[in-house]
Amino acid sequence: MHGYVAAIDQGTTSTRCLLVGHDGRPAASHQLEHTQHLPRPGWVEHDPDEIWANTRQVVAAALAREDVRAADVVAVGITNQRETTVVWERSTGKPVHPAIVWQDTRTQRICDRLAANGGVDRFRRTTGLPLATYFAGPKAAWILDEVDGARTAATNGDLLFGTMDTYLLWQVTGGPDGGVHVTDATNASRTMLMDLRTLDWDEEICAEMGVPLPMLPAIRSSAEVYGHARESGLLGGVPVSGILGDQQAATFGQACFEPGEAKNTYGTGNFLLLNTGAEPVASEHGLLTTVAYRVGTADPVYALEGSIAVTGSLVQWLRDNLGLIRDASEIETLARTVDDNGGAYVVPAFSGLFAPYWRPDARGVIVGLTRFVNRGHLARAALEATAFQTREVVDAMRADSGVDLRELRVDGGMVVDDLLMQIQADVLGVPVVRPVVTETTAMGAAYAAGIAVGFWDGLDDVRRRWAEDRRFEPARDDAWRDRELHRWRKAVERSLDWVEDDG
Repeated sequence: MHGYVAAIDQGTTSTRCLLVGHDGRPAASHQLEHTQHLPRPGWVEHDPDEIWANTRQVVAAALAREDVRAADVVAVGITNQRETTVVWERSTGKPVHPAIVWQDTRTQRICDRLAANGGVDRFRRTTGLPLATYFAGPKAAWILDEVDGARTAATNGDLLFGTMDTYLLWQVTGGPDGGVHVTDATNASRTMLMDLRTLDWDEEICAEMGVPLPMLPAIRSSAEVYGHARESGLLGGVPVSGILGDQQAATFGQACFEPGEAKNTYGTGNFLLLNTGAEPVASEHGLLTTVAYRVGTADPVYALEGSIAVTGSLVQWLRDNLGLIRDASEIETLARTVDDNGGAYVVPAFSGLFAPYWRPDARGVIVGLTRFVNRGHLARAALEATAFQTREVVDAMRADSGVDLRELRVDGGMVVDDLLMQIQADVLGVPVVRPVVTETTAMGAAYAAGIAVGFWDGLDDVRRRWAEDRRFEPARDDAWRDRELHRWRKAVERSLDWVEDDG
């Protein structure tokens, strides 16, 4: 079958368009970074206008690289950095405030106010989520509280709310001139406003949070035709038929369709999802219950998720803030100059600790320093921080689900680092499996969109196209694992109770 699916992958640091052929292999791509705005400690913002301009550019460049016309594109899929929140004017498309990024912690006071009556798990039974600054609902409430006139305009239906998938879909399908205002169940499950079982907005929680219903998008499945790209654009008339939040998209792209199958994405942060099947599993060990995907009218599939805030961004910090390396790829070379961490451990709690701790009061620490420790030891400790944080999430998943992990499928930008993958296998004690196509996030969005228009024949077609590249087997014994995990947990303890207020 001829043709391509165009996947728009709108991530935390960049936006990319990937063209995928019927064989399930990437044919062309183009990527542009966008500016990270850090106006105060703990605040992280993006410019939605910049991201929309970059989206148009990367689509144009990807099409040009393969000399592909709109007539050759059968569908468009969108995947996005989840929880990052935009509020914009229905009549103009103009954002009323910069996008508030998922890492941003400014909504702590809103979360504390809501937790005062019922604790941090107040809405967990309905939404699967604890009250935390991570999620989109409190971010929308903050914008409405802080921007003059915004709450009245939102109540009147003059403002629209969305995560980045919703904002881009609205723009692609016409913007002020008939743009479709829709999200999918995976992204809606990250707002803290959706009922996990009904897949509808919970009116009571929305009222408590202070987010008016008229500004919310319709919730649809992850694979269906939502609308068509504006005729005047590069993708004129092409159906937009797939939406998945980035980590669910990676789960889909890794073909984790059976309960007990898990994947871990190594990006700005790490996100480990375990397929739990047709029923949401409540977590008692600091994990999130989330929608993994829903294909058309089929029943939704759920997952347990462990979200780790800082992994790849720790490498960026070593590069940009400390000048320890000039390029992110140098971290492996530098870490290989030593045999171990020299006794040093890095806990990168730059914006608190996510799963399984959920401690917004934590801040980053480097412990175990002696005169012996050098640049190589710090580089290795940074890689180990990613592996240790992942191990803690895997332990929590085992405790919640009763499922022992047999292997871990991995993807994302950091998995090209063979040393990190070996450290991860050693820390987990199970094989780590890297697929041929590691950019599974964009692939997942492409597959969902293609399935919706019949370009691919359902989940079995996706499974047949997944292929293993390399398997990393554990090379350390249990005694080493136990010792290193004990020291890591001592380091984590040192990071806690640092922030005493959010001022």
